Amino acid sequence: MLLEDLQVILKVAEFRSITAAAADLDMRTATASAALKRVESALGVDLFIRTTRSLRLSGAGEKYIPQCKEALLMLEQAKQKMKGELDIIDGELRIAVSSDLGRNLVAPWLDEFVETYPKVSLKLNISDSPVDFYRDSVDIALRYGSPDDANLYGFKICNTPGLLCATHDYLDQYGTPQHPHDLPTHNGLFYQLNDVVYDLWTFTKGGQDYKIKMSGGRASNDGDMVRRWCVAGKGLAVKSCLDIAGELLAGNIVNVMPDFKPRTTGLWLICPSRQLITPATRLLRDMLKKKCTEILHQLIEKGFLDESVLD
Repeated sequence: MLLEDLQVILKVAEFRSITAAAADLDMRTATASAALKRVESALGVDLFIRTTRSLRLSGAGEKYIPQCKEALLMLEQAKQKMKGELDIIDGELRIAVSSDLGRNLVAPWLDEFVETYPKVSLKLNISDSPVDFYRDSVDIALRYGSPDDANLYGFKICNTPGLLCATHDYLDQYGTPQHPHDLPTHNGLFYQLNDVVYDLWTFTKGGQDYKIKMSGGRASNDGDMVRRWCVAGKGLAVKSCLDIAGELLAGNIVNVMPDFKPRTTGLWLICPSRQLITPATRLLRDMLKKKCTEILHQLIEKGFLDESVLD
């Protein structure tokens, strides 16, 4: 029985399928099946009850799997502690990032990180869909919004106010709104998730909220597409200040109604378990904080944000 065999056992228990476990571990089904047989042979018991259509834990498996998981976790924590003490930066970073942020900002930063630490390998998942840490085979996720699950661990990277933006050409053609009540006559560019179009925009000024139901002919489940439409002059969009920073600083778009503030959220680096907070993860967190803070300072210097965003 090998240590790697126990990792296979945990995956089989998670997926209730040898085939699915093998696929997740990037190995052949026959290899995973052999690992399961070795463990059961060494223990002298069947951990799973197999039928032609299903696989489930046996009574022995229900007792063994939690202890096996705990033992492997302790070994991994000891390994990471040793690496931390020796300043060893290696391993695989499996990270999920939202589309706009990932393609246009974070991907080049990750290239720089891997070049700085050549023993670190990278698997990048770019999607705006909610992250499932087991289904998507990712260890960490860079996402807008704090973790909504008490079992997750999160590091806040920075505050990320939203900004209402459009091009000069669009505003010259359709006029510049001065108040949220002017917005319904304009074309909104919307983010869409699971067939839900986010066309209700909220703005705040002087402690008062203004909720505006927008109309528009374009919606996408890809935040980068919404940004592209905005830069192409197709309408108004509310975007994270990080996502839109490059276009703002280059003068390609305008911050519209700056006194009325759209929603503010935060950028977080999220992990599903403490054991995944490796030395490489901590260094990545520090790099992300540094890079994002530099962009926020540029936006403050140009008057797009005020210094309260740094609190």
